[in-house]
Amino acid sequence: MNIAENMAATVGNTPLIRLNHVTAGLDAEICVKAEFFNPLFSVKDRIGKAMIEAAERDGSLKPGGLIIEPTSGNTGIALAFIARAKGYRCILTMPESMSIERRVLLRLLGAEIVLTPRARGMNGAIAMAKKLLSETPGAFGPGQFDNPANPQVHRETTAEEIWRDTDGKIDAFVAGVGTGGTLTGVSEVLKSRNPAFKSFAVEPVASPVISGGAPGPHMIQGIGAGFIPKNLNVDIIDEVIQVSNEDAFATAQALAQEEGLPAGISTGANVWAAIQVAKRPEFKGKRIVTVGCSSTERYLSTALAEKVRDEVTNLPVHEI
Repeated sequence: MNIAENMAATVGNTPLIRLNHVTAGLDAEICVKAEFFNPLFSVKDRIGKAMIEAAERDGSLKPGGLIIEPTSGNTGIALAFIARAKGYRCILTMPESMSIERRVLLRLLGAEIVLTPRARGMNGAIAMAKKLLSETPGAFGPGQFDNPANPQVHRETTAEEIWRDTDGKIDAFVAGVGTGGTLTGVSEVLKSRNPAFKSFAVEPVASPVISGGAPGPHMIQGIGAGFIPKNLNVDIIDEVIQVSNEDAFATAQALAQEEGLPAGISTGANVWAAIQVAKRPEFKGKRIVTVGCSSTERYLSTALAEKVRDEVTNLPVHEI
């Protein structure tokens, strides 16, 4: 029999999808690691499961315990569904700028939500989580930005899946930096097997902290936390590519409309950056892999879908 023990057992083994239309005219191949095929539709399902199960093993999370975590949304959703599947209580702190879809889903999954000011970004959510943890003895804070289980699960699963599905024929990996776990875990493994492999970090042009700039507000949910996370191995990065809100949005929309690929905003940022790499002469005939972080459906109330939202709201009704 092939029956999953619970929802947590369904995480991982997502497909790698070749882009065919938004890449027209390019001499390099771009493939998307479609992490929206995870059970709750994002790459963060991997680390939600990994951090909780690591805490179970080391005893820092007791049966029926409380999990408190700052999140830009998708990690919180991952923690919420794993917590519900395993019988834990979950409190999540997040900036008020996060989409209403994320908040609704979190509440449906039984999580408690504490919003922090938009202007404080993820730093505000982190400060609130630390406050709540200090006031709640025995609570477990996964600490996605510095928890070693985060990059480790990408070393053990994401990197191995990409290597397997490409038969080891991969020349570059392009990924936005939120916690840094995906870029670090995947790049460390692939670079150890192919010294010519290149690792590209993606960050918002409005918050270019990895490039040495100042943090700032932006609209690319899930990346650009405004600081360099401890889980990011900056030494593994060959280049940082900065992406504007507009380019991330336009590419996400093009992926949906031209490829039928339901891209979220950070996926748009990743693919836009991958296209810039693919345009370079030295990548002719090369294979570039990037990350489809989450699904369009998580962003329907944001500016990503504003035009389409207006169109469908005002559709005429045809008499029969």
